[in-house]
Amino acid sequence: MKKKLMILVLAAVFFFSGMVLGNTAKAGEKKQLDVMFLHDTHSHLNEFSTVENGKSQMMGGFAKIKTLINEQTEKNPDTLLLDAGDFSMGTLIQVLFEEEASEIRMLGNLGIDVTTLGNHEFDYGAAGLANMMKTAVRSEDALPAMVLCNVDWEAMEEVGLTEEQKILADAFAYYGVKEYVVVEKGNVRIAVTGLFGQDCLDCAPTCPLLFEDPVEAAKETVKDIQKNEKVDMIVCVSHGGTSENLEKSEDEILAKEVPEIDLIISGHSHTKLEEPIVYGDTYIVSTGEYGKYLGSLSMTQKEDGRWEMADYELLTIDASIEKDEDTQGKIDELMSRVDSKYLEQFGYTKDQVLCTNEIEFAESSATADLHTEVNLGSIMADAYTYAVEHASDYDGNPVDVTVVPSGVIRDSFPLGNITTENVYHTFSLGIGADRIPGYPLISVYLTGAELKTAAEIDASISDLMTAARLYTDGLYWNYNPNRMILNKVTDVYLCNGAEERVELEDDKLYRVVTDFYTSQMLGGVTDLSYGLLSLVPKFADGTPIEHYEDAIIKVDGQELKAWVAIAQYMESFEDTDGDGIGNVPEKYAEPEGRKVVEDSKKIGDLLKNPNKFFFAIVGIILVLILILILLIRLIVKFVRRRKNRMLHS
Repeated sequence: MKKKLMILVLAAVFFFSGMVLGNTAKAGEKKQLDVMFLHDTHSHLNEFSTVENGKSQMMGGFAKIKTLINEQTEKNPDTLLLDAGDFSMGTLIQVLFEEEASEIRMLGNLGIDVTTLGNHEFDYGAAGLANMMKTAVRSEDALPAMVLCNVDWEAMEEVGLTEEQKILADAFAYYGVKEYVVVEKGNVRIAVTGLFGQDCLDCAPTCPLLFEDPVEAAKETVKDIQKNEKVDMIVCVSHGGTSENLEKSEDEILAKEVPEIDLIISGHSHTKLEEPIVYGDTYIVSTGEYGKYLGSLSMTQKEDGRWEMADYELLTIDASIEKDEDTQGKIDELMSRVDSKYLEQFGYTKDQVLCTNEIEFAESSATADLHTEVNLGSIMADAYTYAVEHASDYDGNPVDVTVVPSGVIRDSFPLGNITTENVYHTFSLGIGADRIPGYPLISVYLTGAELKTAAEIDASISDLMTAARLYTDGLYWNYNPNRMILNKVTDVYLCNGAEERVELEDDKLYRVVTDFYTSQMLGGVTDLSYGLLSLVPKFADGTPIEHYEDAIIKVDGQELKAWVAIAQYMESFEDTDGDGIGNVPEKYAEPEGRKVVEDSKKIGDLLKNPNKFFFAIVGIILVLILILILLIRLIVKFVRRRKNRMLHS
């Protein structure tokens, strides 16, 4: 009996010792986490033809992304899947934004654990976003959690919520938007929070919400996480972005100011980071736009509890990847409704071939990156002129200038056939006053002096705000980047349909056509120039326009959408090869002198043709110099008097 008892005791000792040793070994293992991430997919559920790295190719597509995610989750089911916002507005599927919530439901289909909101989620206004969120929940599909920590509900409630704010407060509660969520992946607990950046807010004119400073809100949220949650890692899905200008690189500022964050998925700026940006123990990663690349990384926990990146890669979503059939089937089902629900009212189908293209158009990113004439901007500006002057109810009032800022150009034109869908991709923003998707064109009047200011906005301000790079038909200018700010334009004039130079008259009113979104963004340009470069759009009689809805161009009672104007222009091209389909004109193969860069540092070139801002700035500098001289003289006098007093005391 004693022998049996001894055997049982020894067995128990060995059993529990084994458990302790096993647990000790497990505790001693370094924790590891795999992450896959997206941002700025902008409704690109399907693969699409685009220009990337200088060549036309098919890229993207959620069905291919799903294939890679499936391969990863087979290897590690505990992979964390994240998205950093702007999942909507960019392709024809967005026309079903409110009634189908296609984009966020397909993020759920990918298995995305957490997402946040970007500025373009607000493009359809408060009601549009609210309808989308409620539609998504009612679908009963698997959906990603949504996080956003810097909405300032307290400030809004202090003065009383507006009707639009109430609509969004109700929708946020219905969806379950939180400041942060805790996700468990294997033995790793991760707190994920989300941020709406300052530039993101500046680019969201239809957003009625107030926001706290992103950095301050992040600090408070991190404190709450550390106080209330036991987590191994803190991640931020941020729609703040990065920039070469470190003073404006919001997610880099966030990393430096809130070092407790381990990983920042950086959306908004469409940055493609081949290597992470690292500040201390904080990593910033970005994978570009439209789902052309899928971010993949692995992190390992260090002894001090922080994390280091063991592996990082941007996976190219191209023709080499097979589509997940189930995912593609769901996308096809959604896309099948686009023609009947939307395009038919404009007389188009999504696969309709409008023209054939043999011209190498610049990538859409070039319209912001390059400060010169870009053929992609030129052809869109020409389209506005054509559509207005060839409308069935055209009143004979010619268009003097059309303006296309880089901020509205969303994609380029591929080689080969250009379809309705290709055209829609190039300008796929917003909704009109008619509550039909697509920003309309507007017609306003500016003085000749204001058109000169518009050229100076491009020359002086667009390096600080690249969305304000301007591409025009009718208005031509030369500028020297080495000249004094607000005085960079050396020549500006009109070029009429006969390609003849026409001088601008400062007090004369000129008809200008642009898009509705651009009119809403004028305030940002004015603020950036401290009010010096301001434009006041007017009606033909010179009366300032208070509501841009009153300036919307209608054709036979229907709003003229920007993308429709481009499609109509494409359809008008001459068939030069006899195949029955029009061809993009050869003129777009070379610069036409619309924006000429005079890169000179010669003193004569730096001082020629000075404008009023030059004299104002020089005057201010001279006044400051005079004040400095007077101060020095006063100081010298004071010192001399003091010395004299000391000598005579």
